[in-house]
Amino acid sequence: MRAVLVSSHTGHAVGWDEARELAYVAAEPLRPRAVPLAQALGTVLAEPLIAPAAFPPCDRSAMDGYAVRGPGPWMVIGTIRAGSNSPGRLTDGQAMAVVTGAAVPLGTYAVLPDEDVLREGDRVHGTVGPKRHIRYAGEECRAGEVLLPAGTPIRAAVLGHAAALGLDHLTVIPRPRVAALVTGDELVTSGMPGPGRTRDAIGPMLPGLLHQATALPLRRVPDSRQRLVTALAGAEADLILVSGSSAAGPADHLRPALDSLGASLLVDGVACRPGHPQALAILPDGRLVIGLPGNPLAALTAFLTLAVPAIAGLRGEPLAFLPTAPIRGGLDCHPASTRLVPVRLRDGAAEPVGHGGSAMLRGVAMADALAVVEPGPATAITARLLPLTQGEHSWGV
Repeated sequence: MRAVLVSSHTGHAVGWDEARELAYVAAEPLRPRAVPLAQALGTVLAEPLIAPAAFPPCDRSAMDGYAVRGPGPWMVIGTIRAGSNSPGRLTDGQAMAVVTGAAVPLGTYAVLPDEDVLREGDRVHGTVGPKRHIRYAGEECRAGEVLLPAGTPIRAAVLGHAAALGLDHLTVIPRPRVAALVTGDELVTSGMPGPGRTRDAIGPMLPGLLHQATALPLRRVPDSRQRLVTALAGAEADLILVSGSSAAGPADHLRPALDSLGASLLVDGVACRPGHPQALAILPDGRLVIGLPGNPLAALTAFLTLAVPAIAGLRGEPLAFLPTAPIRGGLDCHPASTRLVPVRLRDGAAEPVGHGGSAMLRGVAMADALAVVEPGPATAITARLLPLTQGEHSWGV
């Protein structure tokens, strides 16, 4: 296990950095499994990638041309077809036509590229240095060599490398399955909302936020404690997100539902603005539950605070390092809470874009990142950044 959680944080808000760490620590990496290469993209290596054999397995041509031996000119004695297992042998003054990737004959001195060849009947003329344009056996790796460590994210190039080595499967930590439960009887899912109703903005955001996980079909749950209990109990997921029920109002049933299921509440509020009423719990069977506030920007900041570290932990990846940048014009600190402020990145500095209220998405829609402004009595002139654009270590909005 990565660590042991020794205490619950029920009843008081924890600091923003502590909340991230708690979510990461609570999320044990999922059980490894061997999967076909076609299913491995976007997962993480659960064990080192080890070369099963030397690669290349034999000396190969790196160019289309002629395998030659000794000084030229050379007599062409044949052609080596792609895939040939018996390329033969050369003696001084001999050449054989080869294509890129084909095995070269024994005794090959070099490969003379086609573009450097002058051919006269059965003879070829040209100049080439020793060992040129040959990929020698074991040049890329030796049998048993560790090529990539456990924990390496599997991208397209990793899959190509594994295939070139002759592997058909990789042992990976799979993508976590994430279920999203959206609550709120006032929500509508299309058109303009009428009086007393609200257009759901959280549900449409969630699929784009979950590109590092397997997102299960979103479920909408009425404002009912029993219906929420049933939905939580039946969610076949590693992580369950519940939006719109994490505060303490009459329609907020998450904490009573968790209590009735015997869950341990690890985070009960986070000292950040926006996004204070968020929660993290673990069910008796090990499934994690994260409560997201009902306001859209507050839900997004809660997702970045708790869900992103939890998903990283489930995937067996490190908790992301947050870069620091100067803030153009500075930002006022909150006396007790971390502020998460939408900013653009311009010429190496973070520029606040405004519209950062908990119910607003205009600012974050224009932003590249959220500035993490530490609590204190002063104005912050630098801040860490939570990236919002899709990329290797970022989460799309």
